[in-house]
Amino acid sequence: MTKPARILTIAGSDSGGGAGIQADIKTITMLGGHAMTAITAITAQNSRGVDAVQVLSADMVIAQIDAVARDFGLDAIKIGMLGSPQIAEALADWLSSLPRTRQSHFGAEAQQERDSRVRGNDGVPVIFDPVMIASSGAVLADPATICAFKRLMACASLVTPNLPELEALGGEDAVLELAPALLIKGGHAGGETVTDRLITRDGEAARWDDPRIESPHSHGTGCTLSSAIATLLGQGVPMEQAVERARLFIRLALRDAPALVESNGPMGHQSVRNDAISSGWHLNQIALGATDYAASVTFYRTLGLTQIVDSPGNGYARFEADNGATLSIHVGAAAGGAMAYLECADLDARVSALASEGFAFDQMPQDESWGWREARLCDPAGNIICLYFGGENRRYPPWRIATD
Repeated sequence: MTKPARILTIAGSDSGGGAGIQADIKTITMLGGHAMTAITAITAQNSRGVDAVQVLSADMVIAQIDAVARDFGLDAIKIGMLGSPQIAEALADWLSSLPRTRQSHFGAEAQQERDSRVRGNDGVPVIFDPVMIASSGAVLADPATICAFKRLMACASLVTPNLPELEALGGEDAVLELAPALLIKGGHAGGETVTDRLITRDGEAARWDDPRIESPHSHGTGCTLSSAIATLLGQGVPMEQAVERARLFIRLALRDAPALVESNGPMGHQSVRNDAISSGWHLNQIALGATDYAASVTFYRTLGLTQIVDSPGNGYARFEADNGATLSIHVGAAAGGAMAYLECADLDARVSALASEGFAFDQMPQDESWGWREARLCDPAGNIICLYFGGENRRYPPWRIATD
């Protein structure tokens, strides 16, 4: 059994469960990592605001870090709200004093490959989310703490500020003088499209443009994104792919927000399941032939599945199970037959590797009109297997029908 990546999150506690340590633990767990924590501050807060904050001592924060690091070991570190300049300085001291070698769950060859992709003390990826201005506009760090952030940026593999925080840090050039990579998050820019940019000292490494998801429940997006990136880097995913998959996690969690309160509520971390974000194959979709569209739709709806696509003109419907897996019916396909779908985030690389091993593909990866990228082959018994990446479009295609 493969052991999970060990992810340490250093952040404040959100008693409402939407951000901070609580969001980090949910994210790391849903992505298959093992979450460890060093709490910097305790807050009494809900969707309406923060009622009280108690910052822990720097000694206690470092004691938490030391306790887990010397016993469990670390594969990645996420840094969020720190609460005081003393904690920031003590953490910078701790990161700067790390030895250059470490114990890892991964083999020596894989470890060497991972360490060549990211920079960080001790070979451990360090993701620094410089929490100082919340999405609501609340100031969460004083000038002394912000000043201490410079030392932490010099220890980081990636810095992930929102736009107001980037401005407070002195802008893109100021950050890249200290850190090797910067993710500029465009959520605060407004408009119908959200643009995020991954910048290194060599220039723009990647850019993502996606339609904005309008939701009153986006509390904890920054915490969730940075902890998702840390988890994926800790699992050995390259930086650009880690950011891309972490963004997908955020988008699905936004779409799955449970609306527990009127506004400023938590996202739906618990609903991001069976999606190809973490590494490996995800058996999450099956297609079945049908002869009577209406009868099949009635059958699966009565069975308790949620219909998410209704296209009677094409004889096609898709349903979602409670665990996030999907099932589709298609009139005209071989009745009684089935096609199994295995999703992975690195489809082209996996298909290329399989082809080099002698697997015969009936269809190499290609983009389909329904928003998936697919490759197809048959198993030894002749069953059709679709290897694909659907991402957000599997459960939330543009034509998803409204559900309660």
